[in-house]
Amino acid sequence: MVPRAADRLLIVVSVLEGRFFPKRPKHMLVVEAKFDGEQLATDPVEHADQPEFATELAWELDRKALHQHRLQRTPIKLQCFALDPVSSAKENIGYIVLDLRAVQEKKQAPKWYPLLSNKYAKFKSEIQVGVVLETDSKALVDGFKAKEAPPREGKVSALLSGLDPKSIVPVLNEEEGYHQIGPAEYCRDYFVLSVTIAFATQLEQLVPSTMKLPERQPEFFFYYSLLGNDVTNEPFTDLMKPNFEPERASVRIRSTADVLQVYLCAQSKLQIHLCCGDQSLGSTEIPLSGLLRKGSVEIDQHPVAIEGAFVLVPPNRAKQKLPQLPLDMAPTVGVSVILQRERPLIPLNAATEPKQPQEKALSPVSGKTEGQQQRSQNVPSQADHSSTEDEATESEVESLKSDKGTKLKKTGLVAEPCQEVNKQHTEEVPVFKSQSRAKSPLSDLQNSTGNGPVAASQPNPVGASSSSEPVSAQKIVIPAASHHFCFSIDLRSICGLEVGFPINCILRYSYPFFGSAAPIMTSPPVEVRKNMEVFLPQSYCAFDFATVPHQLQDTFFRLPLLVELWHKDKTAKDLLLGVARLQLSNVFASEKTRFLGGKGEQCWRQTCNETVSVTAAQGSGNRIAELSYAITLEDYGLVKMQEVLVSDSSQCVGAGQQRHVPHTQPHCAPENHPEPRETLEYKAALELEMWKEMQEDIFENQLKKKEVAHMQALAEEWKKRDREREALVKKKVAEYTVLEEKLQKTLRDLDKRERQLFSAESELQRVQKELQAEHERNLQELQDSVRRAREECAHQVELERSKIKQLDEDKLRLQQQLYEAENKHKILEKEFQQYKEQQSSKPEIQLQSEINLLTLEKVELERKLESATKSKLHYKQQWTRALKELARLKQREQENAMAHLKKQQQELEHMRLRYLAAEEKELGKTDRQELEDIRNELNRLKHQEEERRQLQDVRDNSAGRVDSLHSRKLNENTDDYLSRLIEERDTLLRTGVYNHEDHIVSELDRQIREAIAKRNITK
Repeated sequence: MVPRAADRLLIVVSVLEGRFFPKRPKHMLVVEAKFDGEQLATDPVEHADQPEFATELAWELDRKALHQHRLQRTPIKLQCFALDPVSSAKENIGYIVLDLRAVQEKKQAPKWYPLLSNKYAKFKSEIQVGVVLETDSKALVDGFKAKEAPPREGKVSALLSGLDPKSIVPVLNEEEGYHQIGPAEYCRDYFVLSVTIAFATQLEQLVPSTMKLPERQPEFFFYYSLLGNDVTNEPFTDLMKPNFEPERASVRIRSTADVLQVYLCAQSKLQIHLCCGDQSLGSTEIPLSGLLRKGSVEIDQHPVAIEGAFVLVPPNRAKQKLPQLPLDMAPTVGVSVILQRERPLIPLNAATEPKQPQEKALSPVSGKTEGQQQRSQNVPSQADHSSTEDEATESEVESLKSDKGTKLKKTGLVAEPCQEVNKQHTEEVPVFKSQSRAKSPLSDLQNSTGNGPVAASQPNPVGASSSSEPVSAQKIVIPAASHHFCFSIDLRSICGLEVGFPINCILRYSYPFFGSAAPIMTSPPVEVRKNMEVFLPQSYCAFDFATVPHQLQDTFFRLPLLVELWHKDKTAKDLLLGVARLQLSNVFASEKTRFLGGKGEQCWRQTCNETVSVTAAQGSGNRIAELSYAITLEDYGLVKMQEVLVSDSSQCVGAGQQRHVPHTQPHCAPENHPEPRETLEYKAALELEMWKEMQEDIFENQLKKKEVAHMQALAEEWKKRDREREALVKKKVAEYTVLEEKLQKTLRDLDKRERQLFSAESELQRVQKELQAEHERNLQELQDSVRRAREECAHQVELERSKIKQLDEDKLRLQQQLYEAENKHKILEKEFQQYKEQQSSKPEIQLQSEINLLTLEKVELERKLESATKSKLHYKQQWTRALKELARLKQREQENAMAHLKKQQQELEHMRLRYLAAEEKELGKTDRQELEDIRNELNRLKHQEEERRQLQDVRDNSAGRVDSLHSRKLNENTDDYLSRLIEERDTLLRTGVYNHEDHIVSELDRQIREAIAKRNITK
């Protein structure tokens, strides 16, 4: 049937980003997600501190398959890899497990998940992941597929020989519910691979002391992956005694034995993890290659299996350098892996089918919980597989524990009568106090290891006293004024030990007044060290007896209870260390409290809690420890029985058994009543009182049953917590032993280092002495050199002083010589002045002065000539520019005149044509007027042309006058004048404005000819 579109869903996993990753420039990050045998991956991103994945991965399934996966707790596993692009090597960094049960169709905010088994331990790497369910909107199209033809026999061996083990991948067939391994054309046999987790022991060893468990009750579970399907078992809370139902997870496989053997040999080991939340506490590996052997036909005859108890290893044992635990304390898990051919009766509708074996299959002794607990603890290290077994059994647990069946049955049979005896005794004497207050886990472990007789001898101390009375029992007569007392002693703890070595402590005391002279001891021995308080196990004891109150007080005041402190050594004789004196009379000083007895009578209770010193048994009697204890005295009133039968079996058998007086069913002697009242009122009242007493007894029995149930629950909880504390203490002791070894090693290293430092210090002192001697020698040499330098300096100073004195004398002498030379110089100057005056009156001197004046005038004239020349050049340049501008204006005016003349001629032509055209029409007068106008216009134009020519003549005349002026100024030097005229003419011709016909050029030629003629005349 085709499923509806609304039933198709998509599981969308959004891998958004990461944080707290180390930077690895040459690597990439890839996240691979695996669900239901299908694996998807993100695109590789840069291996940075905060990688950005931003990828959505989706799996398609229907609601029925989703429900099935949620029932099986199929997780979604995300694995993070570091990819090397050069070598294509993938390095596993860590993984994340997502719970499919928490996925909803409503979109939720993404969460940060830490990587489990993180390779980067120093970096707490996290990935932000969001999971949501979406409805698949695309249309579903079912195709039809033809059946495959059976393979030819000749091709099977060829295909098997060319098969690559790495290329064999299980492919899930959801329609038929199996995993296909190998080519489908010839792999047609069906197998069932099942994994069962049966039990676990010593799991508390996997919890490190530094790990903080959740404040609420933590849940632990086992996790493993079976052909890509992630499987978890039922969570449990108690690591000391894991209580979980064995579960079997099975997958159907379609393959052949040969291909399956190749696939199992190529696969890695089956990893089973113990998890708390999303953290792995430990794991173990089970090799699957031993299931099938090459060429073996064993699986055709019976199922093949790998069974045993496998040791769980913490994930960071190598990093923490933890010590190797002994085999009996190592955490183990019992696992059974079975591979068998599929039976025809097995349905084909599920690919993974978790099975829970029935409880009675787990327990050889039906109805005995104690037997189940013993079996869960007494696990064989490696169970032998029996070849005589039939096909796969309903539970693999029986095969794991078959070798312990007989032993467990014996233990259960021994324990059962003990429980019945204890039950009978509890019903007979409900107020009796048992000795055991809290048992240590060690004693429970010893009692649960199959030691039946020891376990039978450990029930309540009154178990033996509940036997039937012998005929020749001894009778004790009790005085009429005697009271029924119950005195209990609880030796709680010992602390403040002041002995130089740790002791294995037991306490021992005896008080014959209570009815037995047998010593009472605590057990087992506990280790006590300095500055340590230790609570004593099995230290509570209660005594029931009958006596007179004043005798009890007199005895308590007179005789204190002596408690001896013994050190129990396994290799030597027990040693008495000290004695504590307990003054029992202190209980009378405490406050009395009232309570109801078993028959509803008024009873009194007094309790005293104290701490006393334990004094040394030998020596000066110094305090060596302190003992905390509690004593309680209960008075049940007068004893109604005057005779009590005491049998031999009721004597003190164990440490906590004491003679007591049962009073729940007293055998009262018939009383001598006065005359009975035979009236109906008396009978009715008597019946009413009896009915009241009966109802009170029923109510009290109910209360006592509830009290016993509550006390048992409290005792069980106390024992459980005590076992946990004991296990933690043992673990701490083991850790402290390792630390002590490290400390001793460190101390040895420090001692060695101290010796090295001592030798180095002596060497340093020797070197220091040598350096001191060398320093003193150098200092002496330095002082000698300083003294010599001072003497040399003093000598040099004397020499310098003598030199300075000599220089002063030379200075005075030179100053005298300088004064004399100055006087001579003054005299010579005077003589030279007189000589000059004499020479100035001579004529040669006058001529010389005139020559000097003329020279100055010449220089001045030359300067003026040079400035005039510069002015000439400047004026010449200005004149050249003016000529160029004038020529440009002349050319423009000529062009305008020619254009205007042409225009006038065109207008005249037009007018003439108009005149000729209108000659016939116009009168002669009009013609004459037009001719007159034309004549006036021509006269006007002619007049304008004359004015223009006059203006040009004026300009030419002014230029001629300028040239004549220049020529007149330069007549003094004809050659220069001639060269200047030639240069000016050439300059005008080079401008292109003038030619040889122009007036100014012809004028310059005329002046040049005149200058040449004048120069020739002068020659």
